[in-house]
Amino acid sequence: TYCIYIKAKITSSSAVSTHSVASVIVAVIEGRGLARGEVGMASIDLKNPEVVLSQFADNTTYAKNFNTLEIIMSNTACDTGNATKLFSLITENFRNVTFTTVQRKYFNESKGLEYIEQLCIPEYSTVLMEVQSKYYCLAAVAAVLKYVEFIQNSVYAPKSLKIRFHGSEQTAMIDSTSALNLELITNNRDPRNGHTLFGVLNYTKTPGGSRRLRSNILEPLVDADTINTRLDSVQELLQNEEFFFGLQSVISRFLDTEQLLSVLVQIPKQDTFNASESKITNLIYLKHTLELVEPLKDALKVYKTPLLKAYYSSLEDKRFGIILEKIKTVINDDTRYTKGCLNMRTQKCYAVKPNINEFLDIARRTYTEIVDDIAGMITQLAEKYSLPLKTSFSLARGFFIQMTADCAAIHNGQLPSEFTKITKMKNVYNFTSPDLMKMNERCQESLREIYHMTYLIVCKLLSEIYEHIHCLYKLSDTVSMLDMLQSFAHACTLSDYVRPEFTDTLAIKQGWHPVLEKISLEKPVCNNTYITEGSNVVIITGPNMSGKSTYLKQIALSQIMAQIGSFVPAEYSSFRIAEQIFTRIGMDDDIETNSSTFMQEMKEITYIIQNANDRSLIIIDELGRGTSPEEGIGICYAVCEYLLNLKAFTLLATHFLELCQIDTLYPNAENNYFKVQHVRSSSDIREKIAYTYMLSKGHTEEKNYGLKAAEVSSLPPSIICDAKEIITLVSRQMMQQQRNTSETLKERAIYRLANMLVQTARNSQLDPNSLQIYLKGLKKKYETDCLASEQIPMENQQ
Repeated sequence: TYCIYIKAKITSSSAVSTHSVASVIVAVIEGRGLARGEVGMASIDLKNPEVVLSQFADNTTYAKNFNTLEIIMSNTACDTGNATKLFSLITENFRNVTFTTVQRKYFNESKGLEYIEQLCIPEYSTVLMEVQSKYYCLAAVAAVLKYVEFIQNSVYAPKSLKIRFHGSEQTAMIDSTSALNLELITNNRDPRNGHTLFGVLNYTKTPGGSRRLRSNILEPLVDADTINTRLDSVQELLQNEEFFFGLQSVISRFLDTEQLLSVLVQIPKQDTFNASESKITNLIYLKHTLELVEPLKDALKVYKTPLLKAYYSSLEDKRFGIILEKIKTVINDDTRYTKGCLNMRTQKCYAVKPNINEFLDIARRTYTEIVDDIAGMITQLAEKYSLPLKTSFSLARGFFIQMTADCAAIHNGQLPSEFTKITKMKNVYNFTSPDLMKMNERCQESLREIYHMTYLIVCKLLSEIYEHIHCLYKLSDTVSMLDMLQSFAHACTLSDYVRPEFTDTLAIKQGWHPVLEKISLEKPVCNNTYITEGSNVVIITGPNMSGKSTYLKQIALSQIMAQIGSFVPAEYSSFRIAEQIFTRIGMDDDIETNSSTFMQEMKEITYIIQNANDRSLIIIDELGRGTSPEEGIGICYAVCEYLLNLKAFTLLATHFLELCQIDTLYPNAENNYFKVQHVRSSSDIREKIAYTYMLSKGHTEEKNYGLKAAEVSSLPPSIICDAKEIITLVSRQMMQQQRNTSETLKERAIYRLANMLVQTARNSQLDPNSLQIYLKGLKKKYETDCLASEQIPMENQQ
């Protein structure tokens, strides 16, 4: 079966920011004949001039966090009545993504290789060696680039694209269902709020940094050295507040460097007014960006960690200076990016230095005269009617007249008949006049001439700097990564996060849920976690609302935070690198796929079983609840037995207390439960449950806690009484006492001792004296456990 999960747009633009609006086009092609099952993919982001190539077999689970706008496939794969399974799976899983078919001839591997040779920047030309024999991703890149040229009506400049091959083994795999369950990017209740992991960590200052953070959360790293390099950088950023805020200030002045690059490397097929204006605007943005390189270097030079030093070194590229000098030969030194559409229009008009083009200078003088005439005319109108008129400007209307609505000078509440297109917004009148509309037209004609002549000069300038423009890819990468790292550091200053370690153990001391902390008035209750290869399956029980689901999500979120290079919410934390993170959470059916609650559960657990390996982290919140209790227990028990034979770390929350007996058969199973307290006030006869949210060893001894939760609701007392009687009757019939034998307890004591000795040998950093004390403690605990096992036969006889 195909297990292809191209993560499409799993977050709305409002949930993250406008920067996450879908912008990636993906081409997918499947091998035929003997190569059936081989899948090639190529993606290009319209906001970022980067092409990502992939090729993999159908038995691979491939995850990529594409913010997908459109998927392209060959028409031969989509023929009615002859559609491939790949086509069916993609259309089934991505209903909200535009789907386009193109002729099979555009999926041409030779043309794809030509595109790469022609368009790839020299710094990434080694990608040719990686993909020369990967015919399907080459075919896909040919189709996607041809399609983008068609829809954008432009071609990419030679040697202008960053092209790379992405292997699925480089990052941890989180499927789209798990991303939604854990609310990594989007809040399931309200997509507009930021109560997500992304929202907790997102203190980025640039669109590129925001995209990078989103990408990393969906695809955490799996290389411990790379993660520790990031953690070293975050730790150093936190050491000096003044330097940190200096770096943050410089980063916040950068624009969207990736989108700027994307526009600069495209050559329009037609010279339109919008194309001219866009190119001029982006050259000003480029100048603004390059002028920030030196301030960024100054902010970075104080740092000593390898990653920050490497980024400082990348900024010493002489090409930044060469491009800026070439720009300054044509563009005025004081031309800069400014806020406000009229200010920016003025910057664009006077961007090119005088005396470069005589006709341009004449056109600009004409434009200045028209603008002055407009201001003079509005002043005359103000004097003529004795009204406090102001000159205003918008892109849609051009120049127009503005006046406050509560002006006492308005006669009989009516404006003079000369004024037209009158609108009122809040306390302000906006209007124009026939003469002003004519002058706006003259102004626009003059502007067209200026933009056209400026555009020709800019195009000539860009053709001279194209050979050096590749350094901007380095700059884009540097700024986005620094932005993400400062965002991690900023999050640490707002909460007591700790630097994680990476071992073969998942150990968290006093950890808490990062999102819950953000939305709660008080700090959440903290809990400990300890999972090793010797006790790798933890079964968690406890009453409804005792904190099981929150705890499970907390572990998964902390794991992801650690693997992206962030500090984590705990007093101490150690993690084993997870190559895959799976979740089975929720009790929803799916009408679209005709799946009942139970069938949806089975699909999700099947996916986990088929794809989990020894380096997975598996979170299961309830299993088998959508069918009868006997079948549910049976399925849950069987799944647990399968997972117990893996070395994957598994946490399973359940209400099936029968499952807690599995630790008598499998020593690598552990039982934990959430404590509750019973409270009875003097004024209330009924006993109430007080939730402690504290995790303890063992399994819950609570009985009928669902019934106690029902009592709190408005369920009629008569029904509650009947339910209690029926529960008592059923419990007597089903009660089967299971006792631990002395042999089982002794075996478990030996297993626990062996496991602790292995962990100590692998990870201990104790000095010899402390180690001796610790080993004596292990020995004493082992002897106590053995003594307890010998007392079991005596209790059974009694």
